[in-house]
Amino acid sequence: MNDKDDLNMRSSTYKKVSHHLLAGAGKTDITPPLGTFINGDFVTHFATYIHDPLYAKALVVKDEKTTVAFVVVDICVMPKELVDAIRKEASAQVGIPVENILVSSTHTHAAGSVASVYLSAADLLYTKKLPGLVVQAIVEAQKRLRPAKTAFGSVDVPQHVRCRRYYMQPGYTPQNPVSGGVDEVKTNPIGSGEFIDRPRATTDPQVSFLAVKGEDEGWISVLANYSLHYVGDWENGTISADYFGYFAKTLQEKLGASDDFVGIMSNGTSGDGNIWEFAEPTHYPTGHFQKSSLIGSEIAQKVSVALKEAQWQEDSSIAVQYDEVEVALRKPSPQELEAAKEIVRQSNYENLEIDDAGLRSLYAREQVLLNELPDSLQFPLHAIKMGNGVIGGMGGEIFAETGLWLKAHAGTKYFTIGLANGNQGYVPPAHEFAVGGYETWRSRTSKLATDAEEILRKMQLALIQELLTVPLKH
Repeated sequence: MNDKDDLNMRSSTYKKVSHHLLAGAGKTDITPPLGTFINGDFVTHFATYIHDPLYAKALVVKDEKTTVAFVVVDICVMPKELVDAIRKEASAQVGIPVENILVSSTHTHAAGSVASVYLSAADLLYTKKLPGLVVQAIVEAQKRLRPAKTAFGSVDVPQHVRCRRYYMQPGYTPQNPVSGGVDEVKTNPIGSGEFIDRPRATTDPQVSFLAVKGEDEGWISVLANYSLHYVGDWENGTISADYFGYFAKTLQEKLGASDDFVGIMSNGTSGDGNIWEFAEPTHYPTGHFQKSSLIGSEIAQKVSVALKEAQWQEDSSIAVQYDEVEVALRKPSPQELEAAKEIVRQSNYENLEIDDAGLRSLYAREQVLLNELPDSLQFPLHAIKMGNGVIGGMGGEIFAETGLWLKAHAGTKYFTIGLANGNQGYVPPAHEFAVGGYETWRSRTSKLATDAEEILRKMQLALIQELLTVPLKH
C-alpha cells in the first residue's frame, strides 16, 4: 500500500467515524398510586382507577461531538422549576449538558399532579418522586447507546384534530369571567353545539416524526409529534396515558419491534386544537377509551406506512441552540385586584359549581394569585438539529398558527414540541386577545403579555436559523 492509498483509507475511516451516530432509548414507569391528586381541570380529582401505566420515555442520540436527550413524560404539565431540576440532575448523572436535554409533557389530563392548576394542587409526594423516575429513563437510554441511523418524516392525519375555538351564532353569549364582558369566540361550547357558527382558526394536521434504527435494522425509537390536545374519553379519577399510550403500543406492534423499542408521541402546537365534537353527532365510538384507542391506533398505522418510505441517514450531525427569553406578565390593575378580592371574600370554593358564577369566583382567585407572581418570567426555547431536520421545543401551550408559521419559515424539516422544559401557560397570538375565549382569560394559566407570541415565535425561528448556518445534509 502506497502513501496515497493509506491516506485515502485513513480519510475514509475518519469520515465514517466522525459522523457515526449512537442512539438508545429507555422508559420508566411513573404511574402514581391511587389517591394521588389529578390536575388539568378547574377542580381537583383523585386517582381512583389505573387504566394503563404512565411512563417517562427518553431517546438519547450522540454523534462524535454532541449528545442530546429527548424526554417525554406522561403528565399534564410540569413547572419550569421542576424540569430545571430534572435536567440538572440528569446532566450530573449522565454527563449530557443541561442545554442538550429537552423534557416535555404529553398533556394527558389523567395523570398525577405536580403543578397547581386553578383549584387543583400539586401532589407533594408525587412531585417529590417523579424527578428521579424521569432521570432514570435518561440513564437507561444512555446505557443502551448503539450504532444507529435516523430518518425524519411526516404524514397528514387531518381527521383527528379540530380547532376548539368557535364563533357562535346569535342566541348564545360567550361570557368572559375575567372582564365581565362578552367574548366573540367560545372555547369548547359543551352542550351548545347548535349555536356554533364556524371554527376560529385552522389546525396542523401533520404527524411529524424522527425515527431511529440500529445498524442491525432493529428498531430503537420513533419520536412522533401531533398537535392534538388530548382525547379524554374516560371518567374523572382515571389514570391513563390517553391516545399517546395507544399510539406507542400500536406502533410497536405494527413495526414488529422488540420490547426494547420505545415509541413516543409528543404534544405539538395544540393550544387551540382538540377532537371534541359539538356541532354534530359524533362519528367516534362513545365507550370509555374507545375513541383514544381508535385515534392512537390509526395514527400509528399511518406512521408505520410512512416509515416504509423513510430516507435513512447514518452520518447525521447534531447541533443545539437553547435560550430563555424574558417575557412580561399581564396582571390586574389595582382596581381589578380589589374587585377580585371582594369576590374571593364572598366565594365558597369548597362547594364551587363550574357555571358562570362559579367561573367568576374561580378567576377572581386567579387574579389575586397572579398578582403575587413576579412581573416577568423566563420562557425556554429549544432547537436541536439532527441531520436534515430540526426539532423545536417551546415551554408553553402553543397555538397551531405559531407551529404552522415556524414549519413554513424553518427552511428544513421541522416540528415543535410544546410544553417543553416547563409550562409557562398559553401563548395566544396577539390578535386572539381581541376575540377572547378561554385561552386568553387572564390567570396563572394565561398570563403572558399580549406580544409574547410574536417575540417567542421570532426568537424560535432565530434559533433554527442559527443551526442552519452549518449546512444540513439532504
